[in-house]
Amino acid sequence: MGFRRENCCYQGSQDEAEKPTRSCSGRPEGLSRFSIPGCWRNGSTATTMGTASSLVTPGEVIEDAYGGEGGEACEIPVEVKPKARLLRSSFRRGPRVIGASFKSTGSVDLEYAAEYERLRKEYEIFRVSKNNEIASMQKKEAKLDEENKRLRAELQALQKTYQKILREKESALEAKYQAMERAATFEHDRDKVKRQFKIFRETKEKEIQDLLRAKRDLEAKLQQLQAQGIQVYDPDDSDSDDNRTAVTAAGTQCEYWGGGILGSEPSMGSMMQLQQTFRGPEFAHSLIDVEGPFANVSRDDWDAAVASLLQVSPHVSQALWSNTVRCYLICTQETKAELDILTRRYTPLLRRLCEGLGHFYLNVWFPEDSAGAFAPERRLEIERSSFCLLLLKSTISSSAAEDAEEAFVKSPDGRPLVLYLRTLEAQPLSGPTRQLLERVNAADKAAKVKVVDHSGSAEEGAAMIYAQLEKVIKQELLGLEGGEGDGKDSGMEEGGEEDSGDVLWDLHDEQEQNEAYQQACSAASQLGFQKYIERLNDMVAAPPPTPPLLVSGGPGSGKSLLLSKWVELQQKQSPNTLFLYHFVGRPLSTSSEPVLIIKRLTVKLLQHFWTISGLSMEPSKILEEFPRWLERLSARHQGNIIIIIDSIDQIQAERNMKWLIDPLPVNVRVVVSVNVETCPQAWRLWPTLHLDPLNPREVKNVINAECLATDVKLTKDQEKKLERHCRSASTCNALYVTLLGRMLTGSPWLLDRTLEQCLQCQDTMSLYILCLKVALDSLATDRERHIMREMLCLVCASHNGVSESEVLDVFPDLRMAALSSLLRRLQGLCVLAFSCGLLRFQHLQAWEAVRLEFMNGGTSSPTYREKLIHYFNQQLGEDRVTWRVADELPWLLQQQGDRSKLQLSLLNLFVSQNLYKRGHFSELLAYWQYVGKDKSSMATEYFDSLKQYEKSCEDEESMTRLASLYETLGRFLKDLGLPSQAVAPLQRSLEIRETALDPDHPSVAGSLHQLAGVYVQWRKYGNAEQLYKQALEISENAYGAEHACVARELDSLAMLYQKQNKYEQAEKLRKRSVRIRQKTARQKGHLYGFSLLRRRALQLEELTLGKDTADSAKTLNELGVLYYLQNNLEAAKVFLSRSLEMRQRVLGPDHPDCAQSLNNLAALHTERREYEAAEELYERALDIRKRALAPDHPSLAYTLKHLAMLYKRRGRLEKAVPLYELALEIREKSFGPKHPSVATALVNLAVLYCQLKKHGEALPLYERALKVYEDSLGRSHPRVGETLKNLAVLSYEEGDFEKAAELYKRAMEIKEAEPSLVCGKAPSRHSSSGDTFSLRGPAPLPHNPR
Repeated sequence: MGFRRENCCYQGSQDEAEKPTRSCSGRPEGLSRFSIPGCWRNGSTATTMGTASSLVTPGEVIEDAYGGEGGEACEIPVEVKPKARLLRSSFRRGPRVIGASFKSTGSVDLEYAAEYERLRKEYEIFRVSKNNEIASMQKKEAKLDEENKRLRAELQALQKTYQKILREKESALEAKYQAMERAATFEHDRDKVKRQFKIFRETKEKEIQDLLRAKRDLEAKLQQLQAQGIQVYDPDDSDSDDNRTAVTAAGTQCEYWGGGILGSEPSMGSMMQLQQTFRGPEFAHSLIDVEGPFANVSRDDWDAAVASLLQVSPHVSQALWSNTVRCYLICTQETKAELDILTRRYTPLLRRLCEGLGHFYLNVWFPEDSAGAFAPERRLEIERSSFCLLLLKSTISSSAAEDAEEAFVKSPDGRPLVLYLRTLEAQPLSGPTRQLLERVNAADKAAKVKVVDHSGSAEEGAAMIYAQLEKVIKQELLGLEGGEGDGKDSGMEEGGEEDSGDVLWDLHDEQEQNEAYQQACSAASQLGFQKYIERLNDMVAAPPPTPPLLVSGGPGSGKSLLLSKWVELQQKQSPNTLFLYHFVGRPLSTSSEPVLIIKRLTVKLLQHFWTISGLSMEPSKILEEFPRWLERLSARHQGNIIIIIDSIDQIQAERNMKWLIDPLPVNVRVVVSVNVETCPQAWRLWPTLHLDPLNPREVKNVINAECLATDVKLTKDQEKKLERHCRSASTCNALYVTLLGRMLTGSPWLLDRTLEQCLQCQDTMSLYILCLKVALDSLATDRERHIMREMLCLVCASHNGVSESEVLDVFPDLRMAALSSLLRRLQGLCVLAFSCGLLRFQHLQAWEAVRLEFMNGGTSSPTYREKLIHYFNQQLGEDRVTWRVADELPWLLQQQGDRSKLQLSLLNLFVSQNLYKRGHFSELLAYWQYVGKDKSSMATEYFDSLKQYEKSCEDEESMTRLASLYETLGRFLKDLGLPSQAVAPLQRSLEIRETALDPDHPSVAGSLHQLAGVYVQWRKYGNAEQLYKQALEISENAYGAEHACVARELDSLAMLYQKQNKYEQAEKLRKRSVRIRQKTARQKGHLYGFSLLRRRALQLEELTLGKDTADSAKTLNELGVLYYLQNNLEAAKVFLSRSLEMRQRVLGPDHPDCAQSLNNLAALHTERREYEAAEELYERALDIRKRALAPDHPSLAYTLKHLAMLYKRRGRLEKAVPLYELALEIREKSFGPKHPSVATALVNLAVLYCQLKKHGEALPLYERALKVYEDSLGRSHPRVGETLKNLAVLSYEEGDFEKAAELYKRAMEIKEAEPSLVCGKAPSRHSSSGDTFSLRGPAPLPHNPR
């Protein structure tokens, strides 16, 4: 191989050839430019390949002789010696070849050989390295093959072991089933004998009771006959042997009864008593031996105890007439200075005191110059007054003497009395004054008159009067211990609201209902309802089940009066009957809110359970849980339960009270009243009692009763006119006739004119409009008429009405005497009435008449709402946030459509706190929804507002209020379902209370308890345990070691230990809690008005608490679970069985709590391999939960899973498949498709499919479960490893050995790291299923055998 000679030469000009060049050595020589083949530029570097004698043309591309890349030819200066000549013959030998060298061929061959040798060595090195690499890979491949063979062998061995164990298990199960069948047959026979013996014993016991009762009756009759001197013949002297009763002359029983007239069949009355005996706690009164506190209690004691607790209502002093502290002032001209100072300086303080406690304060005073014109009003106000204050100096006027005589002498014990006497030596007492004081002193036999004797200045006297009035209000009227104003706060802090987070009892709502009931009862006395009352009694006595009873009639037909009168009579005749009533007011008022109605009725029910902790504040749950509470109380209540809801058609009952159409418990009756025009069509099928118009005789009786009360006499002609007029349905209406009688007797017009005007009114609405005109005409000035119109319009535009003090504030020139006179006229005309201290319309027709007559059909309502908004905003500006502001201002702003101002009012923390603490949770949520805020933004707004308020808090009192606000916010957020956002305010509340109060204050324990509960939800058990222990220590120091609050902390701490698998510690705390609950009565809540109930609870501790309560049943259930987890199955069975029996007695056999006990007992039977008993219990639990819970409830899924597992154990795989599928569907709906619980259900179903050889259906389930576990728990969690092993087995059975080996290897890696994940804890084998028990708490990690 040689070089090709390049067939080209350099051709340039002579000038270029002769240009001198400089050699490398620096001397000038002639240079020629040559192009060297194989030389090209790469970037800025020139590389030369080949020899310098090669010539190419500039720009020609040269190819590398070795196959390298070509390059562009470059012009390179080449040095040529001047004397060197080229032979011409060398250019003529043939065509030139490119690449040919001028050197000799031998030198070129040597150079190529060296290059070749170098390349050969490089190739050899490359070949050797590749061979070594191939050998290494072959060794690795062999090693992997050996590992694969080992894994396959291990899998085969495991498979064989599994098949062997499975065969052994099947044979053992078969033998076990045979033995179980024999045992079941024996148990069935034994149970049959026990049931027969039980029935026989109960029957004989009943017969004995009947015989003994008959014996006592006969003995009593015999004694009566002997007392009357009637001779009793000896049976031995009788010729007949029939009817032998073997009674001696002394009336004693012989050795046997002849049974002739006394049969073994019990009478109807005996059967009824037998049925009642076996319901609720009364089961213990039979002769059957039972455990619990009712075993040794006599029937009479129990009946007396229950009767005293049936009618429960808050204790409201009669001195607080209509929720108002009314101070009647009797003053003379000499003490006018003290009165002015008292009114100007100290009345605002008394008003703030009363408003802060939820009451109104009002000074009632009639000036001496005009007192004579208001004699009826003065008597009425003295009768209504809470206390009277008499200010005397030396003389007294006639009007003041009359008032003092009425208040201090005629009825000195009716109310507290305060006498201020200013004595001066220069001015001795006058005769009338001295005589009055002597009469007062004589009448005050109990020394109840508080005397303030003063001889100083008027300012000092006013201060002394204020101090005495404050003491009277606090101690005698409001019942605050010690008269300290902060007693309420401390009481509320100590209250047991920690469990529920709310003050569930709203005193104002309850008092409103009580006053409505009392007013209706007093008004019903004039109407003859006897025929309707008898029909109501018959309908209520009808055999169950009965739908709700419907009382229908037109507006004003007397439905409310009838129901009130009937309840009043029933309470006297049937003291064991529990009545729950609610009277619905006008539309849009608080009394027409369906959630508040049901919450109030639920609280009334909860009073009979001595607990309020179970009541949710969420509106939907309140409506949902009421039927359950009703069912629980009906199961334990001895008598009937009657629920009465008046005007139910005004509250959209079809949507909010769906429980009305469900079957009611056997001892529950519901009576509702509706208007005929608005009655829903579906309700018309219920048993109905329709109120007919009054007949002529009843009309005459009503009008005559009104005339007799006012000494008005009608002529015969007038009576005939009335008789002819009151013949249509509208004019024979009960309200119309009553209003007509009031017009005839109370109108200032002449009787003939009044009668003529009334006869032109053909319905109640037109008659009400005439009443308004009559009331206006009775006023003397245009200003008074204007005030009357404005006041009625304000009442009409308000939410729940307006108070007298608010009317006086809105109209500063209005005096109390004129207001009292005006209100008396409007009350007499059935226009206005007092309810909970507020002026409201007596009837809906009166409200509509005012809207039509004074408000243009309601078009001017926004104007009057603006006036009320302005008034309540002024109170907010003065930092006077009362329950009235919270009730009215947000509602008024909502009606006006002003969302921005509504949001500002809600962000006033005290407004929201007032609504929340009085249980108006649904109302507060509705306001925020109207503003357009969701839960998270609502929480952010509140927190920012609290931070801003905190900047202005400096003293201890303001910091205490701040802590209360933070705690309220935390509970509110927790009720909203925002526990993560509830932590910060609860933590801040705790910090403030520890700093401002004392670290050992009971309120600090409440904050610790609430905060610990949130930490438990977050599974931060260490933090929660520390907080619970601190709360327990504080409660023990504050209340003692045997208080209900201590038991609550013990329960919480025991539950926390149970979640941490510390079963022994939890058991000790649980037993201690049981002992405390058995010794103390439940006093949770500290609701206003529960003082009487607390005292009665202490007396009836052994009767009402003991062990036979829902809480005690819950404690027994959890004790059974603790013993179960410790493998003490015998003790667990005892506690779980007692819990089930107690729940069935207390709550009823169909309550969800009974399903929990059945589920736990079934798990215990399963552990003891008593599969038939377990299957029966699981099926009963499943049936209860299907009926009682929602279709997607998690507890339903638990029971389905356990029953399916039992079917699988017994080999009924096909029967288990639909249960597993339904459980999976429920868990997906409850927790979402990516929850670990859903993955567990997927794995369970996949395992079942594998056992049924449905591998194609199992594979996607395994893969989906694996994905969920990895996303939610992490790729290294033990659940992931278990799922991987299952997938490995499935892949092996499918023949995919490589995939099986890969999955199994990864599963073993996770298993090796498992101890570090579970921290070395080995849960009990009983809890391996994760949710065997219906206990709240995280399921322990599964224990995987190594």
